[in-house]
Amino acid sequence: MQKIYIMIEKFAIIKQHNYWDKRPVNTGFIRKTYLDLLIQSLGNRLIKVLTGQRRVGKSYIMRQFINELLDKEIKPENIFYLNKELVAFDYITHYRHLKQLIAIYEKNVKPEGKKYIILDEVQEIDGWEKIVNSLSQDPNNEYEVFITGSNSKMLSGELATLLSGRYISFEIFPFSYTEFINYKKLPLGKNSYIQYLKEGGLPELFHINNEELKLNYLTSLKDTILLKDIVKRHNVKDVFMLERLFKFLVSNIGSMFSVNNITNYFITNKIRINYETLASYLDYFQESYLIHRADRFEIKTKEILSGTKKFYINDLSYRNYLVPAFEFEFGHLLENSVFLYYKAQGYSIYVGFGRNYEIDFVLQKGNNKKYVQISYLLSDKNVIDREFGNLARIKDNYEKIVVSLDDVSFGNYEGIQHICAWDLK
Repeated sequence: MQKIYIMIEKFAIIKQHNYWDKRPVNTGFIRKTYLDLLIQSLGNRLIKVLTGQRRVGKSYIMRQFINELLDKEIKPENIFYLNKELVAFDYITHYRHLKQLIAIYEKNVKPEGKKYIILDEVQEIDGWEKIVNSLSQDPNNEYEVFITGSNSKMLSGELATLLSGRYISFEIFPFSYTEFINYKKLPLGKNSYIQYLKEGGLPELFHINNEELKLNYLTSLKDTILLKDIVKRHNVKDVFMLERLFKFLVSNIGSMFSVNNITNYFITNKIRINYETLASYLDYFQESYLIHRADRFEIKTKEILSGTKKFYINDLSYRNYLVPAFEFEFGHLLENSVFLYYKAQGYSIYVGFGRNYEIDFVLQKGNNKKYVQISYLLSDKNVIDREFGNLARIKDNYEKIVVSLDDVSFGNYEGIQHICAWDLK
């Protein structure tokens, strides 16, 4: 009798948080780029994985996706949704609990045909990959599985091992500039782009008008990511050093460093840290999607070089609120913003090196390659000659671009295109 009551209680909870007799109400701003990718991925047994930092809007995208499925006349009872961040599902700590919950759903709802299983923040469930693999490859039932996650087990290396290559992944970023102005109903142009550089693209910040509350929110978010996705998962002992390193990276976006450089910087400032620990911390920041890395690329030999590299933050708000400067460093913020733009487009991004010159970004996606220089303002002939001249040294026929915050585009200059940052497409 007790088991029956428990089953009824669990079914009532999962029903409350599903859409079998209603539609998702709070779907937020429609992020069409990601939604289109999910729709295009339908119709196979590959596991669809949404990755990305906490609070970038993955759950909203999943609810938007459920609405799209319903618009395509998928029966609501054929869609099972679980958001592991909800307290109601704290008891689901192991994949066997999830297996039992799905069995309860199927027994009570009785869906016929293909079932769409959508699992939000699945990394919080121990052994989640076992049931995800099992569902996607079940020979007796047809499931299409969608999962989201926010930590190292959602990186390509881990996923390839856990899911045996049977998956496709989409990294979700904070709002792009275009999403930012569409959400805020701002005109395209320099003023709104500078506002974007100052405010960043984390969705929750758009609902906070008080500067002190924004700082509190970002501090809380940063602490959650550091403690839950790094300290707890990797058993980090020196939390103080982890915090100091994060602030160092945020303060020095777009600067060229090696692990040795950073280690020596802290030792010089009488902060004890060794090479191996610091290298691990850098990996952890990338695994939690707080920081992105750009390795060096030798343009002539096309080799990816070890040693020094650049680091960029996942959202500009970290720089402007957590480590404020006396004045906005628009050049560095612009470089970071352009990096995120192309990263969200699916490009691999490197820092290009030739003989006695550097290219800010070498972009690669399949057979497509681009070279990009970033300049705050093309303020005089020396700056123009430097930025365009470096690109002119590259003798292949791939696209070459200079991006700046100048009021107007200079157009095409000796085969090199100048683009105002807000016109990036």
